[in-house]
Amino acid sequence: MNFDLTYLPERTSKPREKGIAMMMDKGLSNTQTEYIIGACGDLIDYVKFGFGTSFITKNLKVKLALYREANIKCYLGGTLFEAFIARGMFDDYRRMLDKLNLDVAEVSDGCIRLDQDTKLEYISKLSEQVTVLSEVGSKSTDKQITEEEWIKKMTSELEAGSYKVIAEARESGTIGIYDSTGGAKTDMIQHISNEVGQANVIWEAPQKAQQVWFINQFGANVNLGNISPEEVIPLETLRLGLRGDTFFNFLPEEIKNKYL
Repeated sequence: MNFDLTYLPERTSKPREKGIAMMMDKGLSNTQTEYIIGACGDLIDYVKFGFGTSFITKNLKVKLALYREANIKCYLGGTLFEAFIARGMFDDYRRMLDKLNLDVAEVSDGCIRLDQDTKLEYISKLSEQVTVLSEVGSKSTDKQITEEEWIKKMTSELEAGSYKVIAEARESGTIGIYDSTGGAKTDMIQHISNEVGQANVIWEAPQKAQQVWFINQFGANVNLGNISPEEVIPLETLRLGLRGDTFFNFLPEEIKNKYL
């Protein structure tokens, strides 16, 4: 830090088990990647190459090497995994992970209809090869999942070998754990957290108001995902109470009483 301040929450450091930040890369150039790493690489735990962008990203191996050197783990979006599965190319997907020297993979079924037992088999097999992050939730508003289904799916996927489960919200933050306006489904999220353990979940929270809600609800070291590159540092200020939305979260009562 550039200077000392009292009454800041204790933040975890890499390698983090909690307080994780997952950034979405939707096609940054290598120059932009170097800039992001230089500006805030220490704050980024995972980078997700959104949906199928890795298929057309230029100089992909160079970019992966840049993130790797910065101790940032990369994985390809779950939509790409589903594209391989839909084409009957699971073994090709596994070989591709090795070819790219990736040690993290996402397993999801947000686009395709996938039997849960089959999904668990993919998780189990991939967990022998890489760290698995599995995503629960659909990308379609037509497919609604009950709270109990969320909990059952997440629990079974953790048992099958997932390191963390990701709560789907899409890059828009208007589906899954949120309503169509981006508001958090508070009762459902709390229920999931109680049953699954909030430290086991990476909550997709692309919108600032969603990040604020989770920090207010679960504290500075909540796992958050789908963070845009330009929001990594602003998110950290929210975690530390150095932004208006969370300014008083970590201050003692006597200060709050004086200034509120």
